[in-house]
Amino acid sequence: MSNPKEEITFVMVKPDGVKKGLIGEIIRRFEQRDLKVVAIEMFQPTRDQIDNHYPKEEAWITRLGTKTLSTYEKYKQDPLADYGTADPAVIGPWVREWLVDYMMSAPLVRMIIQGVHAVDMVRKIVGPTLPNLAEMGTIRGDYSVDSPLVANKEKRAVMNLVHASETPEEALHEIEHWFGKDAKIYEYKRFGE
Repeated sequence: MSNPKEEITFVMVKPDGVKKGLIGEIIRRFEQRDLKVVAIEMFQPTRDQIDNHYPKEEAWITRLGTKTLSTYEKYKQDPLADYGTADPAVIGPWVREWLVDYMMSAPLVRMIIQGVHAVDMVRKIVGPTLPNLAEMGTIRGDYSVDSPLVANKEKRAVMNLVHASETPEEALHEIEHWFGKDAKIYEYKRFGE
């Protein structure tokens, strides 16, 4: 990135966002903040694509199990009753598999968004990962009511409408994964630029 106005990030509308008919609204939220959609495509992912989207490192997977256990602790629930274990290294792989299944359940929409501080701006517009913590006015705060406790008890991923890269490095990695090394990024000026 040679110009801060040209920072790019990766966004993906997840199955619940597609099924709720929120593709246009999600795009509108970015565009109304002067961010540009410079690449976009609806597609049905393969299991391999989704599997390779999520980290496979043992520490990351165990962290998923730890987060699940902390949700159980927060709401004073017994993980043994639902999982038969309280070992995050055992629960983590299950949670990762629920993520993969969820992401395979409907078509997705992948996008490259460009603009000033695109990574941070998109994350702010989207809201926190857990919809029950997202403020009204964010995409997740306005359109998702899912809970990590409900998702854990139902043995499924939290439905939170959209994925957005957390860092510029992650954005570049995810853009390459989903659009390829030679991603076609369209250049254009918005009115007022």
